[in-house]
Amino acid sequence: MHAESIISGCSPSVSLDRYARIRARTLHLVAPLAPEDTVVQSMPDASPAKWHLAHTTWFFEQFVLAAQPGYRPWRGEWAYLFNSYYEAVGPRHARPERGLLTRPTLDEVIEYREQIDARMQAWFTREPLPEQLTVVELGLQHEQQHQELVLTDLKHLLSRNPLRPVYRDDLAMPRRPAPVPLHFIDGPDGIASIGHRGDGFAFDCETPRHQVLLQPHALANRPVSNGEFREFVRDGGYRTPGLWLSEGWATVQREGWTGPAYWLDDGESEFTLGGARELDPLAPVCHVSHYEADAFARWAGARLPTEAEWETSAANLPSRAIDAANLADDELLQPQAPVAAGGALQMYGDVWEWTASPYVPYPRFKPLPGALGEYNGKFMSGQWVLRGGSCATPAGHLRATYRNFFYPKDRWQFSGFRLAQDR
Repeated sequence: MHAESIISGCSPSVSLDRYARIRARTLHLVAPLAPEDTVVQSMPDASPAKWHLAHTTWFFEQFVLAAQPGYRPWRGEWAYLFNSYYEAVGPRHARPERGLLTRPTLDEVIEYREQIDARMQAWFTREPLPEQLTVVELGLQHEQQHQELVLTDLKHLLSRNPLRPVYRDDLAMPRRPAPVPLHFIDGPDGIASIGHRGDGFAFDCETPRHQVLLQPHALANRPVSNGEFREFVRDGGYRTPGLWLSEGWATVQREGWTGPAYWLDDGESEFTLGGARELDPLAPVCHVSHYEADAFARWAGARLPTEAEWETSAANLPSRAIDAANLADDELLQPQAPVAAGGALQMYGDVWEWTASPYVPYPRFKPLPGALGEYNGKFMSGQWVLRGGSCATPAGHLRATYRNFFYPKDRWQFSGFRLAQDR
C-alpha cells in the first residue's frame, strides 16, 4: 500500500507476542497458495506474494536489527532485491521486474523470515528503548499494509487466469439482509479539527492536527451498492463523456472499461477470492477507480465527500463501528450488504472510500529526516485520498484519521465510495 511512512507515536502494545501474531498472520494468508502462485507478477503495480514475504522481513532487518553495532546481515545481497522505495538505503531491483525473481526460492524466503524472527526474539530480550520500539511499531503497521496487498495483488493475479482459480473455497457466501434505502445525513459545518490527536500510532501523513472550514453538507448513510452502480452502467454511464473528467474519459477509452474491475461480462456475476460468484446487488460496489466514482456521483446529482467531511463524520461514530466492521480477520474477504441500522453505516471496512481530496500534505507538515521519513512526502502529488479500510484490511489497523492514497485510475484495491451533497 502506498501509505508507508514513519509514525508520530508508539502504541503501548509493542511486544514480542504481538510481533509474532502479526508475522504469523502473513504466513496464514499465503498458506493456501502453491509456490507458483507466489512468484508471478500480474502488473507493475502489484507484487508477488513471495516478494511481500521478503520485503516485510527486510524492513525489520534493515531498520531494527541493522541499527545494532556490528550487525551482520543474513543475506547481504538480498537488500537490493527487497528494498522498495528507500533511496537513502541504496539501489534496488526495479518494481516492474519483481516477478522475474524466481530465486531466492519460496523456501529460502520462508527461512529468511524464520531467521530474522529468531533474531528479533533475541532483540526483544535486551529491553529496547522507546524510540526503538517506535520503529518496531512502524514495521508491524507496515506488515499489516502488506497483508492487504497480498490479498489484492493475488486477486488481480488469479483474475488473469482463464480458469478463474479459487484462492480459498471456504469463504462464506454473502449475507442477505433486507435492503437499506440510501438517504443523506447532515454533517457538521463550521470550523472543525482533523488529523491525528497525538495518542498512539499514526502515520506522519495524518499529522499535524489542524482546523478546516466545513460548508453545510450531508453524507450518504452507506456506500453506493452494486445494484445502484449497475443502473449507471445500463444507463450508458460508460458511453457518456459529459459525466467524466477529461483524464477519466480518456482512461475509459484507452482501457475499454465497461464496468468495475472483476465484473464478468454478463453483468450478473463477479470474480472474487472465492471464485466466480453471483453479484450481490446490495453489497457495496468495489474495484472502481476515482474516475468511475466521480462520474457516478455526477450522474446521481451528487458528489464525493472531502476527506475532512468523511473524517468528521467517522470520528463521531461510537468505537464499536470499527469493532463491527467487515475486515480481513472476519475471513469473508468480500464486501457485504449493510444491515439496517440508524446512522452512518460501513464507514469502516468493506470498501475503501474514494474522497474528493487530493493527497497533499496537511498545513505545517514536515517529513522527518532519514530513510524512514522519505516515503510519504515525495509521493504527495497526483494521488487521491481514500478512507475507512476494506474487507482486506487487518483488524486493529484503522482509525478515523487514516489516509490511504492511490492514483485516480487505480482499481485493483477494494475501493468503493459513498455520495455527498451540498446543503
